[in-house]
Amino acid sequence: MRHQAGAVTVVAAGQPGARAGLTATAVASVSDKPPALLVCVGQETQAHGLIAELKHFSVNLLSTEQQAIADRFAGRDGLAGEARFAGSDWRIGPAGTPILDGALATLECRLTDSHAFTTHTIFIGNVIDGLFQPDVSPLLYFRGDYWDIGAR
Repeated sequence: MRHQAGAVTVVAAGQPGARAGLTATAVASVSDKPPALLVCVGQETQAHGLIAELKHFSVNLLSTEQQAIADRFAGRDGLAGEARFAGSDWRIGPAGTPILDGALATLECRLTDSHAFTTHTIFIGNVIDGLFQPDVSPLLYFRGDYWDIGAR
C-alpha cells in the first residue's frame, strides 16, 4: 500500500482537555448525497474510544506546511492525547469537534455507522460542516515519505 499516494489527515475528536487524534491516510469519500466519508481507526487508539462515545469526529486535510503536525499525531515524538494538540491552532467547530486552523480542508462528521475489522474500525460519518482554503497545497504520503506535489 505504500505505493498508493494518500492525503495526510488528522482525525480528531473530543473537547479541549479531553481530545485525541491520529494521523491517517485511510480516509475516503463514501457518497455525495448525503456527503459521507469513512476513516479507518486503530481500536487501541485514544481517538477510537472518543469517536465511538461522542459520535462525532473531524477530518483535517493537512497542507504542505503541516508536516510537523502529521508527525506529532503519528506519535513520532512520543506525545499522546491532549498533548498532541499543543503548539498548533485548534478550535471547536460548529459540530463540537477539534478543527485545525490552516488545514487545506476540514470536515466535521456525525458518526452514522461502524464496522470492526481485525485491529481497526471503519467509522462512517455524514459530513455536517466543512471548509477549505483554495490556495493551499496538500501534504501527501507516498512510499514511506511526505510529498509536496508542487515541488516535485
